[in-house]
Amino acid sequence: MERRTVFKAVLATGAAALAAACSTSTDGTALPLGGSGDSGNGGKPVDPVAKITATPAVNAKDANVREPVVVQVTDGKLSEVKVTDADGDEVEGDLSADGLTWKSSEPLGYGKTYTYSAKATGADQRPVELTGSFATVEPAKQVRATLNPADDAHVGVAMPISVKFKQAPKDRAAVEKALKVKTDAEGAWGWISPTQVDWRPKEYWPENTTVEVEANLYGVDLGGGAYGKADVTTKFKIGRNQVVKVHTPDHVMKVYRGGAEAKSYPCSNGLDSDVNRNTPNGTFIVMSKEPTAVFDNARYGYTNVNKKWACRISNHGEYIHENQDNAAAIGKTNNSHGCINLLDADAKDFFDSALIGDPVEVTGSQLQSPTGSDVKDWFYDWSTWKTLSAVK
Repeated sequence: MERRTVFKAVLATGAAALAAACSTSTDGTALPLGGSGDSGNGGKPVDPVAKITATPAVNAKDANVREPVVVQVTDGKLSEVKVTDADGDEVEGDLSADGLTWKSSEPLGYGKTYTYSAKATGADQRPVELTGSFATVEPAKQVRATLNPADDAHVGVAMPISVKFKQAPKDRAAVEKALKVKTDAEGAWGWISPTQVDWRPKEYWPENTTVEVEANLYGVDLGGGAYGKADVTTKFKIGRNQVVKVHTPDHVMKVYRGGAEAKSYPCSNGLDSDVNRNTPNGTFIVMSKEPTAVFDNARYGYTNVNKKWACRISNHGEYIHENQDNAAAIGKTNNSHGCINLLDADAKDFFDSALIGDPVEVTGSQLQSPTGSDVKDWFYDWSTWKTLSAVK
């Protein structure tokens, strides 16, 4: 009898062990040994401890293409992360050394759907997985911007940085926040038209310095459903410090290098007796250099007049150029239609020395600065210039 009793006890114990090894969840799915069957939890399934989360979240819409995709795990370590587009191409990214975070390292595309596949192993040695997809914003319009000066340009000390848009952005502050100027010079952005924002230093650029600019506009919400089409960058060099000064009543154009007078040329400026023909006051810049230029002004009765060594200083119509035909007046009287006339040899000498962006300071005129010019950055004093920024 004692031996039979012991045998029954052994059978009972074996049956209990078998029941623990093959317990099932409430939906009838078999759970592995050591799995979610837990007598301390009333037989209810126990979730794995690791949790995977993602930004953008699964099923997110209109995700920002510029913000990185971030996949994170708590109470575990990531073993695999893939983010792929509809063509199966993987988004580049890096897993942190501690295995807790994966972050993308390239921008996303507009109007695309991306799929997550992330795996991790928890502190309880149980695997977890994240799957799903999200969609990025699809702009109503993508707006292209251009940046000036161009790469490797060599420019004068008054040269502004200009960002121009094909369409006027509504959110100007968002644009400015996406722009970066790498320089030690103090300066600020200012909107000089609905489609153009310029950066100029408070004072002229320090000579012989290198400037880098980043316009990180891709993914920037410009307002009204428009987004930036692409990033634009440039790296350029400031040249020697050359400043041109003309006090119109003196009939002399002086050129200063490093603050010291280097050249002095006799000149003839705009006709004094007609304000509309005056060479206007203001700080201009050399905008372009043209070995020959054709001048037309039907209002004053001349067309197809060819002149040499022409440096444009305003879109209002003013140039510094040769006018040997006016030699009798040069250095003696002002009789031009607004341009600064020089003798042929002097015009060539100045032309050869000039850089785009050199400042030309005109004083003594009755005509004030032509605000219609699209290069008018230096017409503003510093305090007024700063009010043109959209970032307050």
